[in-house]
Amino acid sequence: MGKINRYAPEVRDRAIRMVTDHRGEYPSTWAAIQSVSQKLGMTPETLRAWVRQAEIDTGDAKGITTDEKEHNRQLEREVIELRRANEILRAASIFFATELDGPSMKRHK
Repeated sequence: MGKINRYAPEVRDRAIRMVTDHRGEYPSTWAAIQSVSQKLGMTPETLRAWVRQAEIDTGDAKGITTDEKEHNRQLEREVIELRRANEILRAASIFFATELDGPSMKRHK
């Protein structure tokens, strides 16, 4: 099932912006993340993941972008639906094959 987002997108965007804007005021990015997360009431790991994904999305870091992840999820859903449809078609073809073979065999006896 889908993931429940605890924070509004505006809060996430603001937190990421605060980290990137004030990164130079701290000895490390992690220190900036810890400070901002404490101020906004989230775990540092949550904010670290958001910052990391934002870096990937802007091309500043390697990884799978948010758009690519969503595209992959959509393709996975389509694969599941196609597999389901194939199973239905396979079962239907078996059903009709046995139905067509059954009465004709009885007529020849």
